[in-house]
Amino acid sequence: MTTSRLTRSATDSMIGGVCGGLARYFGIDSTIVRLIFVLAVLSGLSPLIYVVLWIIMPKEEVTVPPPAQDPTGEWRYDPYTGQKLRD
Repeated sequence: MTTSRLTRSATDSMIGGVCGGLARYFGIDSTIVRLIFVLAVLSGLSPLIYVVLWIIMPKEEVTVPPPAQDPTGEWRYDPYTGQKLRD
């Protein structure tokens, strides 16, 4: 899944989510992006680029679904004892 906005990944993160976010943006595996960053460490620029991207890229917003609720709005079990209230 590709996205039109470059954000740090909240779910595919090892340090700051930069590689996971770049991978999602370009539609490739995050392992490939991480390997590129590791190989770039030999040039000396990778840590600086990573830190700059970590500061510049916004964190991905994670939406948490609301908890499942009884459609009738009534309790089926007593929340204190756990005993069944109705059949």
